[in-house]
Amino acid sequence: MENTQHDSRQQTTAVEQPAAGHGAAADAPDTGRRQQTATERRRRELLEAADRVVLRDGPDASMNAIAAEAGITKPILYRHFGDKGGLYRALAVRHTDALLDGLRAALDSPVPRRDRVEATLDTYLAAIETRPQVYRFLMHPSDEAPGADKDTGFDVGRHSAPLLRRLGEELAQVIGERLDLGPGGEELARVWGHGIVGMMHAAGDWWLRERPCSRAQLVQHLADLLWGRLAAAGDRLGGPGF
Repeated sequence: MENTQHDSRQQTTAVEQPAAGHGAAADAPDTGRRQQTATERRRRELLEAADRVVLRDGPDASMNAIAAEAGITKPILYRHFGDKGGLYRALAVRHTDALLDGLRAALDSPVPRRDRVEATLDTYLAAIETRPQVYRFLMHPSDEAPGADKDTGFDVGRHSAPLLRRLGEELAQVIGERLDLGPGGEELARVWGHGIVGMMHAAGDWWLRERPCSRAQLVQHLADLLWGRLAAAGDRLGGPGF
């Protein structure tokens, strides 16, 4: 009788152990996902702190100031972003994504083509006018005095070109998908995409510094400049239209 009870306990334990092992294996991915979510949330919080410093200091935003704003030490900031360049790139992606969302919404608005062109130009100009310090941080290096602490600003001059190229490629894709540009249309769409972004950037940069006219007037002038062949091009058959 005792041997039977002993065997029964062994069998129960043997059955329970694999179940426990299976549960532990199932818990591992959940733990990994929770850790990843926590890391992503912390990274987002640090980017929000960096945004606040950039809004205040523009291109002179420093890692020391951002770490202080976030209530952490600079090594922790480096742990999340690697270096100043890594933090800059993360902020650039954050703001470029938001700008692209706004540009796509303007391009998709259910209005005549000329109005969509003007809305797209105005979306870009409104973004740099509303947050000029963010724009200067992304597009202009800080002016460091000789011998100054190199952590006082970000070396953003070498990073701004990739942002403009990304905007140009995105706009080229939209143009290529929507307009029938005939033979060589893909190449022409890329020329137009990068040309329009270059025009918006150069004109917007000058306008933000000098304010020679209202934003609405600048939009009208730039749209007039663009309106030649763009007005004459037909929509691509079966496409969403431009």
